[in-house]
Amino acid sequence: MPKARIKLVSIDIDKINEVCDYIKDIADKTGVDMRGPIPLPTKKLKLTTRKSPCGDGTATWERYEMRVHKRLIDLGIDDRALRLVMRVPIPSGLNIEIEMIDT
Repeated sequence: MPKARIKLVSIDIDKINEVCDYIKDIADKTGVDMRGPIPLPTKKLKLTTRKSPCGDGTATWERYEMRVHKRLIDLGIDDRALRLVMRVPIPSGLNIEIEMIDT
């Protein structure tokens, strides 16, 4: 049976969870096998800058951090389930990859 591997990437965890819930509902309605959502390691991008523009004064720093969250879902899929997954509303700022794999 063919499988679809869905990879979700976003900096907003709520958007990822929302799309994962949509996909879970589709899997429940169609009765296909679902594994996941599997949380992949979160990438933390850090940036530290000096507050003072001229370099004088106290050594105060501003720290910024952006977290990139990732989830992986495996679906044993048929035509009906695949059509429903393709119609899932994708919010802006969320990257989704769907890869077909044979097992």
